[in-house]
Amino acid sequence: MWEKCLAIIKDTIPAEQFSYWFSPLSFIRYEENRLTISCPTEFFSEQLEQRYFSVLGSALKRVYGEGIRLFYEFPIVAGDSSSHVSMGSGHPSPAVKAVPGASANPFKEKYVDEIDSQLNPEYTFENYCISDSNKVAQSIGEAIANDPKLKTFNPLFVFGPCGVGKTHLIQAIGIRVKERDPRMRVLYITARLFQDQFTSAVLRSKVNEFIRFYQSIDTLIIDDIQDLIGKEKTQRTFFHIFNHLKQNNKQIIMSSDCRPSEMEGMEERLLSRFKSGMTAQLEKPDYALRRQVLARKASRDGVQLPDDVLDFIATNVTESIRELEGVMVSLLAHATCLNREITVDLAKRVLANSVKLNKRTLNFETIAKQVSVFYNLEPHQIFEKSRKREVSDARQMVMYLAKKHTKMPLKAIGARLSRTHATVLHGCRLIDERLPIEKKLQEDVAAIERELLS
Repeated sequence: MWEKCLAIIKDTIPAEQFSYWFSPLSFIRYEENRLTISCPTEFFSEQLEQRYFSVLGSALKRVYGEGIRLFYEFPIVAGDSSSHVSMGSGHPSPAVKAVPGASANPFKEKYVDEIDSQLNPEYTFENYCISDSNKVAQSIGEAIANDPKLKTFNPLFVFGPCGVGKTHLIQAIGIRVKERDPRMRVLYITARLFQDQFTSAVLRSKVNEFIRFYQSIDTLIIDDIQDLIGKEKTQRTFFHIFNHLKQNNKQIIMSSDCRPSEMEGMEERLLSRFKSGMTAQLEKPDYALRRQVLARKASRDGVQLPDDVLDFIATNVTESIRELEGVMVSLLAHATCLNREITVDLAKRVLANSVKLNKRTLNFETIAKQVSVFYNLEPHQIFEKSRKREVSDARQMVMYLAKKHTKMPLKAIGARLSRTHATVLHGCRLIDERLPIEKKLQEDVAAIERELLS
């Protein structure tokens, strides 16, 4: 039956793809509608799921019938037959698998005991790499997860630049809480989705249902809380939800790309509550963490990375963990497609395509100068009190790009332009509102950024 599946797939996809992705697979067992096949590595099974799920699933249904469940078996350590484990196709971790009827819909007419936590089963403490750059935040997160009754760190506010592992850490807390007590109502949500749900609640006159749903959560995890900046009505609603949860000893966990003191445009009473618990910083990954992430990902994908390659990548890819993982995916793809060993030369080739080894640091002065050149103005004109449209537009562009590309708080940007932080917030908001509907503005921003980042 497995051979019939392979024959169907072979007739469906190009011969080269079949040879690479399906020839290494082998049948292990079939019992109680469960088919188990062997594949080289976990990375291999993930690629099959992403690239060929529809082809594979269709063939299995044709041969084995409806209800067939597919499992992959592979070694945790490459080449070690004693370390084989089995993983279900598209099968989530039991800790975060939603039970039938579970939902994350805040507009349910009826209260439901089980909710879909929306946690990613990959984001566990077990596969979270630790170094001095994140050890404090990780230790606090694990303490909260291991003892939900501990409210010393409530709320937990985690901040740091993009790609340093904030989402992984806060979801790991939720997964551990669910592992220890599956009855806990744990919910992970982004601030942007929370905002969208609130807007929908207002339009549908369902604000009370929305609030009641969120007040029923035991552990509420909100990612990118800074996206609520400037959303006054949503902030007011979140304030009431926050107070209810805190007063009832429910855990609140938030992440942001900046610390609370830098969140211009967030209500002061909310900021005071953000600061009332534990604020933990995730710094850019240091060398030890970068090397650890690379080594773990290589091991998981069944790849032997030479020490000199590990050192080269860890030394040159410094911005974020996400960037490191992207480089690893590209490196594996190049090695596979070109049938080459992974060497420093190959790593250099990959990095040349995906990472700027010498990134240009942008500052306020560079941005102001480039904007003035683009709008054909003298640099000093942007800093003057002129209300001319062309000068005002250029000034707002400086505010927008400075906020986007530098770590300057709004107050500091305003000080450089002799404006208040409220004026800067207003200018940035105007650009944000105009961008989706004004093609000329989109082209202007793209042109200026090309010059700035080239």
